[in-house]
Amino acid sequence: MTTENEATLGNLDRNDIEGLVEIANLVAAARDAMSDEIVTRIAGTMSEGLTLLDRLTRNEGLMRLLQVLDKPESQNLLIALSEAIHATSQEIAAAPPATGGFGCMVRVAKDPGTQEGIRLLSLIGKHMSHSLREQHHKGGNPA
Repeated sequence: MTTENEATLGNLDRNDIEGLVEIANLVAAARDAMSDEIVTRIAGTMSEGLTLLDRLTRNEGLMRLLQVLDKPESQNLLIALSEAIHATSQEIAAAPPATGGFGCMVRVAKDPGTQEGIRLLSLIGKHMSHSLREQHHKGGNPA
């Protein structure tokens, strides 16, 4: 006569064995599906991926950019930029070609959105110039 605990252990062992058999069948199927060409391509891809990862992690500028992009205000800027790119692509596709001329330029310049865009680009340029000057004075070598 078996106790309740022994019956439970028997079920667990049977379930475990069935799980192991399923894993073994999966591994055997994967092994059969692997040809020399697939293994060579996977190895080449892994090698190139590791080389790329090494280059990316050695790039001080990219690492700094990733740190800045992790900040909430930078993420908000990227979200706004992606939405602006999408809206711009739709607006350009739907709008007739510009007529040109000075009058057209004045109408565009009067638009508050244009003024905000110029202000945004001006601020980016100002901060980028300041950063480049600081790096140059510190002796930073981008190459």
